[in-house]
Amino acid sequence: MSSSDFRQIAIRTEAGKAERLFRAAVSAFCSLTRPSRREIAQLEDLTLPLFDEVSVESRRYVAAALSECEYAPTALVRRLAEEPVEVAAPLLTRSNALSDIDLIALIGRHGLPHARAIARRKELNPTIADLIRALERPALVKTRPPETVTKLAPKPEPATEADAASSVPGEAAENARRRLRSMMRPADDSADVNAFLGQPAYVKLRETALTGNAAFFQTALADALEIDFATARSVTGQSGYAALLAALRALDLSEDRAFLIAVAVYPGEFPHPQAIRLFLDRYRLLHREAALDKVRAWKTESLSLAIHGNSSDAAGAEHQPSNSDQASSSLKAS
Repeated sequence: MSSSDFRQIAIRTEAGKAERLFRAAVSAFCSLTRPSRREIAQLEDLTLPLFDEVSVESRRYVAAALSECEYAPTALVRRLAEEPVEVAAPLLTRSNALSDIDLIALIGRHGLPHARAIARRKELNPTIADLIRALERPALVKTRPPETVTKLAPKPEPATEADAASSVPGEAAENARRRLRSMMRPADDSADVNAFLGQPAYVKLRETALTGNAAFFQTALADALEIDFATARSVTGQSGYAALLAALRALDLSEDRAFLIAVAVYPGEFPHPQAIRLFLDRYRLLHREAALDKVRAWKTESLSLAIHGNSSDAAGAEHQPSNSDQASSSLKAS
């Protein structure tokens, strides 16, 4: 069928012909060897308004046809990919019109059914394959029960009076950070080998983000950026992902890796494709040097607070009267 035949089909708009027109237009398009941009746009303009009027069988037929089409229209493919997996499976498995970002977003919105179909793609991005494996084995990404964490955590040594005297405000957060690191580190002769140990920063960030445990991810982020735990907690404790975006850009992560971490930490921020596109645009436009300046500012602020805190403690100790001064004052008063 020639391109002129396709254009003739697109012109016909008789009432009641939506089903047949939908199938015929896609069939004619798929027969074109190298469709032009205009013909691709024509197909989308014709089929998308008819989408809600056609049957599931027609959608399944069109999805199968377009999955083999080298120049499939992206908008129509994305619309079909949002259908239940019984319809979308051919496109999820084979279509080149779906980018890696599209696939990650589909997994985030539709879960395991779509993920399993995507897992059958040839040359699947390793990042997406890892995400699917994590979804397939939820026991590996769920937070350990409290009693299990208690067993894995190193038993604290009995506190001595000297330790109690030397503890000052601010050490609690750092001690908590050390305990978290201990839980993420395999003990000698232990069967629980931690997969994060010795891995690149991205792997630690991804795996801890997928646990759903904010403290684990904050610890990994603090290590990756070489910032303190309190600063890492403030980065992810905000209502939006702006600070996290700067942190990920400073680490020079690729767009798909940065998005995977962001959607794991802020799943509610990406309810539709436009939100994903906005994140990617903001990530591309954020210069890495600007992101590094942001991280340096966090470090400077943290150091300033620490120095200010120590100065305040010293000033308080200097102005606090000793026992002998108090006794002397009492004698004078008497």
